[in-house]
Amino acid sequence: MLEYEQELWGRGRTLVAGVDEVGRGCLFGDVVAAAVILPKGLVLEGVDDSKKLSEKKREALYDVIRQEALSIGIGVADVDTIERINIKQAARLAMKRAVEQLDPVPDSLLVDAEKVDVDVEQLAVIHGDALSQSIAAASIIAKVTRDRMCLQWDMEFPEYGIAIHKGYATKMHRERLAEYGPSAMHRKTFLRNIVYEQQVLF
Repeated sequence: MLEYEQELWGRGRTLVAGVDEVGRGCLFGDVVAAAVILPKGLVLEGVDDSKKLSEKKREALYDVIRQEALSIGIGVADVDTIERINIKQAARLAMKRAVEQLDPVPDSLLVDAEKVDVDVEQLAVIHGDALSQSIAAASIIAKVTRDRMCLQWDMEFPEYGIAIHKGYATKMHRERLAEYGPSAMHRKTFLRNIVYEQQVLF
């Protein structure tokens, strides 16, 4: 998981930040990004794509990453922003905000299949959260951060089961939407696609 980092370290880049986002495919809630600079040469056992890890493992690694990282930035783009500029641009904006929080400033970025609108050398890595420790660390920070936000949203909108499905288009979520209609935190542009699919199917 350090091939990309080692290539950059070999060129004198010591402040390498991994960048990733979560929540892009959700029907509900904000998109969240994280940027993480880990010390040169550090190996974190168990770090992997956050989607492959259990919630318990993610929580444990979240604490380890926060303890070991040189810097961590969190960026959020809310539902209104997602609706206004589309989810792809909102995810990029969240990534930009995450990178801009980093101190020290990174000298290079490894980004999960995206480009961040900052003046820093960067490389987009397809499936980066499974190939780069730095990106995987960012995916864990972003995932745990958003999951905790989902617990808060679940208290505000208890009828949808957000704490369970985290806003994704599960059967349960679709059924609750059919019963209660969308909340202020639902992405209306995404829901139009769901309604269209249902009309085609039924």
